[in-house]
Amino acid sequence: MASIFDGMTGLFTDVFGGSVIYSSAREGWSRVVPSIFREAPIEVEGADGQIVRIETPTWRVPRDQAPRVRRGDRITLQRGQVYEIMVVHPTGSPAPDAFFICECQLVEVP
Repeated sequence: MASIFDGMTGLFTDVFGGSVIYSSAREGWSRVVPSIFREAPIEVEGADGQIVRIETPTWRVPRDQAPRVRRGDRITLQRGQVYEIMVVHPTGSPAPDAFFICECQLVEVP
């Protein structure tokens, strides 16, 4: 079922985000993905409706841009830092372009 909010993820990504290189550890390919990366702590709604504070750097990526993102995959920022995905949190939105929120760990500095 279509919703008025379908497509909002792309709009938020365009306004607040940028591009990163997403590399699949399992499948061995890389590609440029529009997304939002933050090093500052964020708060998100958990599965039980409670607010959860994430202290690690986070990568918000539209589900349709990285449908199989997993622990061990990596992203490379435009500044050259490489982060490894540690945890992937799906959001509760049923929209096809809803965000995944990934907790990341810095593994390489240029």
